[in-house]
Amino acid sequence: MKIGFIGAGTVTGTFGRHLLGAGHEIVVSNSRGPETLADFAAKLGPGASAGTRQQAADCEVVILAVNWVNVPGALAGIDWRGRLLVDATNAHADPDPDLSLDGVARSRAALHGLTSSEIVAQLAAGARLVKSISNMPMSWIQDFSPAKPRTVLFVSGDDAEAKRVTSDLIDSTGLAAVDLGSLKTGGAMHEVGGPLSALELHFVRALERE
Repeated sequence: MKIGFIGAGTVTGTFGRHLLGAGHEIVVSNSRGPETLADFAAKLGPGASAGTRQQAADCEVVILAVNWVNVPGALAGIDWRGRLLVDATNAHADPDPDLSLDGVARSRAALHGLTSSEIVAQLAAGARLVKSISNMPMSWIQDFSPAKPRTVLFVSGDDAEAKRVTSDLIDSTGLAAVDLGSLKTGGAMHEVGGPLSALELHFVRALERE
């Protein structure tokens, strides 16, 4: 599968390596253009390439991996209708709860009852949005070996097929996807400040039903 990343930071560098190890291809992009990402892509290894935001958005799955304040700009100018977009961002607490960027709340305190992913869904109108890859620091999944722990990454969303594809993608890397339900209910559980945020959980085994 070919996966596009919008953003070229720690999430892209870490989860991107897991994807490459599973045999997928990735396209990395940022706001400054692909020419600034040649070294970044080269360090990720074979299967990684640098592209524009549009080229990343044209991939089978797109992962939004930018700082929260950069979300509006990262999503702007792309027709998101029908695209599978994974929201790997988090709205962090901000000293000024009323602070906004282009009318979009910058902080969790300013979301007024919405989850951060519901805000992303409004900005990426028509996207098949799934929240995932954001419930823990990327430093916790730096083991890229075949024998790595099956660390749990949660998924939530309102499109069942989009969640299945995202879950299958995560599982293919040797990590473990756990579906928490809808974007609103599930998203609130594993966004920053939620009860399942910043917990390192490992999938060991499941009871087989007769």
